[in-house]
Amino acid sequence: MCGIVGIVGKGNVNTQLYDALTMLQHRGQDAAGIVTCDKGRLAQVKANGLVRDVFRTSHMLRLTGTMGIGHVRYPTAGSSGPALAQPFYVNSPYGIALAHNGNLTNADEVSKHVFRADLRHINTDSDSEVLINVFAHELHRLNKLVPEAGDFFTAIEAVHERVKGGYAVVALIADYGVVAFRDPFGIRPLVYGKRDTAHGVEYMVASESVALDTLGFTLVGDVAPGEAIYISSNGDLQRRQCAKNAVLRPCIFEHVYFARPDSIMDGISVYKARLRQGEKLAEKILRERPDHDIDVVVPIPDSSRVAGQALAQTMGVKFREGLVKNRYIGRTFIMPGQQQRKKSVRQKLNTIELEFKGKNVLLVDDSIVRGTTCQQIIQMAREAGANKVYFASAAPAVCYPNVYGIDMPSAKELIAHGHSTEEICKEIGADWLIYQELEDLVAASSEGNPEVTEFDCSVFTGHYVTGDVDELYLTRLDAARNDNAKAGDVKKTVDGDTVIGLHNDMQELG
Repeated sequence: MCGIVGIVGKGNVNTQLYDALTMLQHRGQDAAGIVTCDKGRLAQVKANGLVRDVFRTSHMLRLTGTMGIGHVRYPTAGSSGPALAQPFYVNSPYGIALAHNGNLTNADEVSKHVFRADLRHINTDSDSEVLINVFAHELHRLNKLVPEAGDFFTAIEAVHERVKGGYAVVALIADYGVVAFRDPFGIRPLVYGKRDTAHGVEYMVASESVALDTLGFTLVGDVAPGEAIYISSNGDLQRRQCAKNAVLRPCIFEHVYFARPDSIMDGISVYKARLRQGEKLAEKILRERPDHDIDVVVPIPDSSRVAGQALAQTMGVKFREGLVKNRYIGRTFIMPGQQQRKKSVRQKLNTIELEFKGKNVLLVDDSIVRGTTCQQIIQMAREAGANKVYFASAAPAVCYPNVYGIDMPSAKELIAHGHSTEEICKEIGADWLIYQELEDLVAASSEGNPEVTEFDCSVFTGHYVTGDVDELYLTRLDAARNDNAKAGDVKKTVDGDTVIGLHNDMQELG
């Protein structure tokens, strides 16, 4: 999962891109990058680290120009290193920088075709580099010295024909403008907005609407599935549907975990979706345990807080902040190794003993993936003196890996894969465990926008909407994502052998 942003303005956009990336930092904490364009010259800064650590005042002085794009990344399958930081760049045709959120499910196949037929060299193992080379090749085939909006749309139509998976993309074409497009199922989110200034209208595209809000842009809407928008350097915006048979199937896990609650995606308020998740989960608890003995509801911060509040209110039970989060620890969901995840849980959370001692506590989390975090927290609750510890998940059981840009572990490492609720309850050490029903989760989101009737729920059902994910693909994915593979990738990264790319952390292009 990554965060992307693009701005076409009337003045320098460097600090605006920086501010937008800080608002999208929750989507990626491994690396950050910005590319800007000033009179045909592209300038780039990218490196491993948080946004605040990557960019300095000296960088901002170089990152001049009225249009630019930015990216925050978290590592896939443990891979890291400066060469994998985005945006990527190719000099032909025109000079193109591209940032990508998602995952191409046919990246290996397309990569071979890019080399053998397009005669382009892929320098890393990133599918984003595959994507930029496909886009660049399709533009090059048009053989236009001075391209027009229709040429960019034609190239994107060809991209949709060649690649599969979940992807949201922003690309900067030197001297011409910014293009943004979304996969034909709209799996990964992408919104755009505008801002009126004394010098004219400015436009911005981003992964989440919260980035627009903080910079004073008004949300216009979402880039539709399969749609592309082109914003020229002088601020003209054009749109075109570029995919055949496009249909909206957004990833519901954005509403469960990844997105900020103050974002709006596909016309759905993430905050209200999580409120409804809590209400529906409370109704299930009251059906199954009308005579429950729960004294207090405690959320596991931060993404379960909204659902936990709604659950407690619906049940008429006290809601308390019994766990305090250290905000200087990264998200344990994406930690590369099991031992590192276990250590991080204790560093990340601490209990307020008086909220646990002698009480029957219901812990609420957004989901259960490996079970590492909830197992540790349940033990912490008992150590704090809880009488009984119950556990509620605002999402159904996660039984299958995600293939569209969320680096969930291999199926064998998912605690719910092949196990019953009772077995999971015993494994995590809870006195009772309850999961959200899938139909209730879908309803919690679709009630926010009745026009969105279906979602990508593959992590719960094993049904992958692109139709190209088979057992062989999942077997290969398992080999790449299991903890042993990730441990090897991390060691290679430390040794400097993971990637063949350009290893300078910061470089200026042009």
